Amino acid sequence: MADELPVEVRDVDMAFRTGAVTQQVLHKVSFTIRPGETLGLVGESGSGKSTMGRILVGLYVPTGGSVRLFGRPITGAERRGNLAAVRSRLQFVFQDPHSALNPRMRIGDSVGEPIDIAGGHSRRDRNGRVRELLEMVGLPRDSAERFPHEFSGGQRQRIVIARALALQPSFIVCDEPVSALDVSMQAQIVNLLMDLQEKLGLSYLFIAHDLAVVRAIAHRVAVLYAGSIVEVAPKADLYRAPQHPYTRALLDAVPRPDPFRKRGPVIGGEVPSLLSPPSGCRFHTRCPNVMPRCSVDVPHLLETGPMRQASCHLYDPEPLCNVE
Repeated sequence: MADELPVEVRDVDMAFRTGAVTQQVLHKVSFTIRPGETLGLVGESGSGKSTMGRILVGLYVPTGGSVRLFGRPITGAERRGNLAAVRSRLQFVFQDPHSALNPRMRIGDSVGEPIDIAGGHSRRDRNGRVRELLEMVGLPRDSAERFPHEFSGGQRQRIVIARALALQPSFIVCDEPVSALDVSMQAQIVNLLMDLQEKLGLSYLFIAHDLAVVRAIAHRVAVLYAGSIVEVAPKADLYRAPQHPYTRALLDAVPRPDPFRKRGPVIGGEVPSLLSPPSGCRFHTRCPNVMPRCSVDVPHLLETGPMRQASCHLYDPEPLCNVE
């Protein structure tokens, strides 16, 4: 169906166990991604962003909650059959294009590998598709005969994107796809992804820690802190008026060429260990607006406006203590 949601995530938990030690990486994460939409997923290193991306393409099995892709549940008893049914509609663009390409394979073989695995194509059709994909990402057709070391980092990322498009997916997880590139090349790759989205109707989960990059490409933004979603909002609303103290601190930390800009409070401390996260609100140990209840009660992701949600006791309709 054309209007089916590519992604529906509900109360997803993810814990990794090593012997007697359990690391709770994701806790009650919920969001959706609509057709043709880019959801930016931002947060500090170690917040669980990449883990969420790997769950969506079936590399990890969540320990709780549910995930539906194109209307099919990929958790529970139906996981294997449903994941196989939607596999060609999902792809992943990794952070490091150098590691994502086999240095001993020609570019044409790397881009054409998904087509070979899917089968059903003649050699001529497959080679024609490879050349078409290379042109689609802004590379000459003769790139197919060359090896990865002959390309720059930005060109290699274009090759990885071409390979991700080989089976005509509908949804792509982009896991920090420009973080290894310089600023000018970042802009080129972001513009390429936006052009491809417009032409092909793609949906993206765009994972990043750079809020400036997310602002350029996302329609909505979800902010992840220590494995929990703390705010979800349309891009314009979130950047204009962030609601969660953590989101405000992230935006205040973005460098801007304005010597007269008044900076907000800087976040102290570090992201808490996921081996023993704080009780109550996970951000309360660093929050400038902390209240007594924050160390005890876990805040829920509440509706705070049109298409806006925030997980903070500041927005609780029945606060247990006064907020000044």
